[in-house]
Amino acid sequence: MPVAQPLPVDGRQSETALAVARGTGRLLRSFGFSCVSELPLPSGRRADLTALNARGDVWIIEIKSSEADLRADQKWEEYRAHCDRLFFAFPQHLPCELFPADAGQIVADAYGAHLHCEAPEHRLTAATRKMMLLRFALAAAQRLNRLADPQGHQGDLLG
Repeated sequence: MPVAQPLPVDGRQSETALAVARGTGRLLRSFGFSCVSELPLPSGRRADLTALNARGDVWIIEIKSSEADLRADQKWEEYRAHCDRLFFAFPQHLPCELFPADAGQIVADAYGAHLHCEAPEHRLTAATRKMMLLRFALAAAQRLNRLADPQGHQGDLLG
């Protein structure tokens, strides 16, 4: 019987951020989305979680593990150009009032999450959607291939 291989951890995230990502991923899967973490964007930024569903909707979820994390990071504004909806995911101890009103909110822990408030929709153009779908697919495929053949993927740029 095959043994499931764990996904590699890149070491940039705190334990809290990893727990929030795991719970958020579970919520998104219950909504019919698949997720890729740390997806490189055309702007050079990396989205914490990018989610894609069968209709082609693209959501970006910015994970914040503390108030200091939120205050130190203003790059999330750039993510809006690469998704249909933008969310913040954070642990229960952070007050919802800290987060911008023009983004959705997901409260999460390692075991699950709930959608605290919906994100406003701002549909991508067809060209941007295609580019994001290709980035998502290439990153996901490269990560799967890297699990099967780690030495064969040294130097990959995406994902």
